[in-house]
Amino acid sequence: MQQVHISNSLIGADKVDGTAIYNTAGERLGDIHDVMIDKITGRVAYAIMSFGGFLGIGEKYHPLPWNALKYDTAQGGYVVGLTKEQLEGGPTYDEGDEPAWGDRDYEKRVHDYYGMPPYWMM
Repeated sequence: MQQVHISNSLIGADKVDGTAIYNTAGERLGDIHDVMIDKITGRVAYAIMSFGGFLGIGEKYHPLPWNALKYDTAQGGYVVGLTKEQLEGGPTYDEGDEPAWGDRDYEKRVHDYYGMPPYWMM
């Protein structure tokens, strides 16, 4: 198995999985479950955050535009300017019921909800 070096600005995708997401008040909102990468540009489009449920049962998945997350070295996780209530009202899906990635109407609604420009327009 090849060893991957993590620098101050780069991280392997497998290391992002499970990283905590906090709001600006320092409350832990959930963890990164997965990342969605644009196959053409290679840019990370979304962090899929797991939120809610208990021991993985009833967990919901929230696609967050990647550009909404900022890494905080002090917390060792990502920070978003969202409250739990805003997150609960946002786009979500259940395991096994993934959205149609690439459906620009759906993806635009995700970006609009979080007030972020779509990744394909940046």
